[in-house]
Amino acid sequence: MSRVFVGMSGGVDSSVSAAILQQQGHDVVGVYMKNWTEDLPGMHCPWADDLADAKRVAVKLGIDLRIYDFQKQYKIKLLTICLLNINQAEHLIQI
Repeated sequence: MSRVFVGMSGGVDSSVSAAILQQQGHDVVGVYMKNWTEDLPGMHCPWADDLADAKRVAVKLGIDLRIYDFQKQYKIKLLTICLLNINQAEHLIQI
């Protein structure tokens, strides 16, 4: 069978997907994408708990878990788009 990369969030859906693919004979590799790690006012970012859950699932299934840090790219692209949209919306409201 082929090698399959599965985005692992630590949640049920990605965990079950990885398990099913493994049962089907695929060489499964888990991938955790670290996109955001900062707390916001009044909101705790659970990334460390999510990563710990993904690691536990990977160990249980006996698969590799690769961690990729996309925080810089995420902030640049997502926040830039959000800020542009907010500025456009504020401009439209003022018209």
